[in-house]
Amino acid sequence: MTTPDDRRYTDQHEWALVHRADGGATVVRVGLTDHAQSALGDIVYVQLPAVGDDVAPGAPIGEVESTKSVSDVYSPVAGVVSAVNDALADTPETVNGDPYGAGWLVEVTVSGGTGDPTEGLLDAAAYQALVDAS
Repeated sequence: MTTPDDRRYTDQHEWALVHRADGGATVVRVGLTDHAQSALGDIVYVQLPAVGDDVAPGAPIGEVESTKSVSDVYSPVAGVVSAVNDALADTPETVNGDPYGAGWLVEVTVSGGTGDPTEGLLDAAAYQALVDAS
């Protein structure tokens, strides 16, 4: 299992990566961790929010269905959905094969404020410790 150091993590097994700054806003890319996709098994369907939807930290923003179960996906940050990974509609298994790359789920634009909107989330070491303890 991999846990890249360049992003932050939730205790619900989502990752958040500051993707780019867009003028006065920050765009955060969100996906499922390697641990989550492994625990879910073969992912067969991904339901994502619509572009323009408001999201709040800890609130559900979609679902991932696997051969084992259906799991909610939670937003790690507050903002507005500015992009969804439409490719997952046809190839949801991409989340299994490349959870930190092509398997990303959504991008959220975080307006206002300064600093890193993911700062309050777990770093890679803390997330790995959480996974190891479970």
